[in-house]
Amino acid sequence: MLILKEMKDCVRTATAHNATLMANGLMHLGTTCDDFLRDNLDWISKATNWNKFNAVATLGLIHKGHESAAMKLLDPYLPKTEPDQYGFKEGGSLFALGLIHANHGTADCIKYLREQLAAAQTSAVRHGACLGLGLAAMGTQNQDVYLQLRDALYLDDAVTGEAAGLAMGLVMVGSLNSAAFQDMVQYTCDTQHDKIQTWTSYWDFVIRLWSTKSNFYLIYVIFAREISKELFSTGRQDEAESYISQLIDVKSNAMLRSTGIALMSMAYVGSGRANVVSRLLEKVATDPNNDVKRFAVMGIGFLLSNSPSICKDYVGMLVEHFNSHVRYGAAMALGIACVGTGYKEAISLLEPLLSAKENYVRQGAVIALSFIYVQQTDVGSLKVGEFRKQLTKMTTEKGEDSMAKFGAIIAQGILDVGGRNMTIALHNRSGTIDMGGVVGMMTFLQFWYWHSMVPLISLACKPTCLIALTKDLQMPKIEFKCNARASLFAYPPPLESKKKEEHEKVETAVLSITHKKKMAKKGEEKMEVDEEPKPAKEEEKKPVPDNEPPTHTIENPARVVRLQLKTLSVMENSRYKPVKPITYGGIIMLLDMTPDQKAELVVQAVAGGTTLDPAAPEKQPHSTFEIDLKDY
Repeated sequence: MLILKEMKDCVRTATAHNATLMANGLMHLGTTCDDFLRDNLDWISKATNWNKFNAVATLGLIHKGHESAAMKLLDPYLPKTEPDQYGFKEGGSLFALGLIHANHGTADCIKYLREQLAAAQTSAVRHGACLGLGLAAMGTQNQDVYLQLRDALYLDDAVTGEAAGLAMGLVMVGSLNSAAFQDMVQYTCDTQHDKIQTWTSYWDFVIRLWSTKSNFYLIYVIFAREISKELFSTGRQDEAESYISQLIDVKSNAMLRSTGIALMSMAYVGSGRANVVSRLLEKVATDPNNDVKRFAVMGIGFLLSNSPSICKDYVGMLVEHFNSHVRYGAAMALGIACVGTGYKEAISLLEPLLSAKENYVRQGAVIALSFIYVQQTDVGSLKVGEFRKQLTKMTTEKGEDSMAKFGAIIAQGILDVGGRNMTIALHNRSGTIDMGGVVGMMTFLQFWYWHSMVPLISLACKPTCLIALTKDLQMPKIEFKCNARASLFAYPPPLESKKKEEHEKVETAVLSITHKKKMAKKGEEKMEVDEEPKPAKEEEKKPVPDNEPPTHTIENPARVVRLQLKTLSVMENSRYKPVKPITYGGIIMLLDMTPDQKAELVVQAVAGGTTLDPAAPEKQPHSTFEIDLKDY
């Protein structure tokens, strides 16, 4: 909260205001803790237009996964019979509803979003409805939903079309649907050529082309591979080659080439295939378009997401490339491949980019470093404390560029994602590719074009925990041994508010002529002697911690970060034995070796955050009082 308060107090632009609200959503992802929003309603009300859309959408981050209460929580913001003139608030609430139900939307939720999309009168509401519908129906390959989204795409509205194109990809993710591919290629070509002939305003052309561009970059998610170990072992990645070849060498259209690069990155994600990496590097060297270069370098991070050290070897030289777009892509590639690892060599490559002259390169560097530093401590990664100070400096300095400041604020949200109880991962615990994580990461990277893409990183966020259950789904009291020091995986120390420094009194300077006159009046001179030196203030010595034991125990349930999992083991003579190794983390089923004895269960505590229980006591209002303005 103190971090957010410091950022809020330093906000002077709409961009920083928007970033702070989204950082709050990331920091409290899935926690239901909306205290910051409740305590700063006046400040939040300053959000206008799309910032208002994003502010309401962050409620979907805070309440992610709380599906049963979603409609009641968002009821004050959802579209009513009398729609708002612009609909930013209503559109944001529909996006929030999709974020809450992301990747596992219920039939009722999908039906409601389809109804709202059909009834929407403003582009902002349609934008939010499309995004929400795409998230809720993600991976379902529902043809009815797809066709409704395609109709929204054909409305020829830039704002609606952007969200509809992304939503179509989310619904058809992993399908390799050739009809969908041809639909989108044809629409993109028609929009680029036919519309240019009829547009009379240059700026109208630029705005529409930009929206279509950011829209089509996301079509590749249709062709993301079916995420399973068997898929990669049978070599089905090559099935996307026929689609890639149609796009990657279109010399007249850089937009289609960028899409082909992104399609290749998603099709071969995590495979580490050297020949595909070589093709991407060839595009970096030969393609004249900066967007294509940037996507090609970032694609290397996806291909080598299982091999941080190999990614560092490929991308290390590109960090010093003369082209700033390549340097940005290299930073992001390192962040993607090394996410949550605290990899020191990658950090040393990224740190010089924090002082780059291009503001967007500095933005990419801080976000990439936040990926690497997530859930790292000062003990395990010595520079994480310095990085936090660097973020604070970037967010509070008045002279800092707004683009770099936006990146620093979002990086702070990523660094503390989910109340510091989550990490970002493209792979599941068994090491195979996670579809939601890959799609979430790639769509998040589109914030380059549209800031409303930032909340989609929540698809890649995974809780880091160990929860042991019996066959009756009860949570027994059990301890596990961690063969490492506790400080390696502890929470960062709480931030302390700045105290006012006591300044020493400085003696008033006396001019030499004034001193001579005073001495003449005294009549007699005294020998000048050196003044006794004042004792210097003793530096406060930080208490040195006692010798920390090399092992410690954790109780069920526990926060267990990813690097901590490999150090866990079951206590000797334990009553319970895990069905699968506890090094996988997450939910572990236990076998009770002495079922005849009564089990001692963990006492369940009431969760914090917002409650919808009507029996819960409400806060009492202030007592009545009188005030006389004459006294002031």
